[in-house]
Amino acid sequence: MNKVDFIRAIAEDSGLTIKDAGKFLESFINVTKNTLTNGEDVVIIGFGTFSVTERSARPGRDFRTGEVIQVPASKVIKFKVGKNLKDAVNG
Repeated sequence: MNKVDFIRAIAEDSGLTIKDAGKFLESFINVTKNTLTNGEDVVIIGFGTFSVTERSARPGRDFRTGEVIQVPASKVIKFKVGKNLKDAVNG
């Protein structure tokens, strides 16, 4: 499902117009991005938790040359699935 299909599904499920569903999705993305950028978690009970963690520097390998390189430290976004979503997918 791509973004346009997702917006259409939100509109159909909620009774919103496609335009309003698109605004909702854009707003959700922006609020989530800003919250994570500020170092806070986004917790949606029953759905899941978005969080940012630090990944330390580590050795890696350049696949073209086989040379060992140092991969720099970075921040990564993690998603931990909530119980209701997990049960729905498995059930």
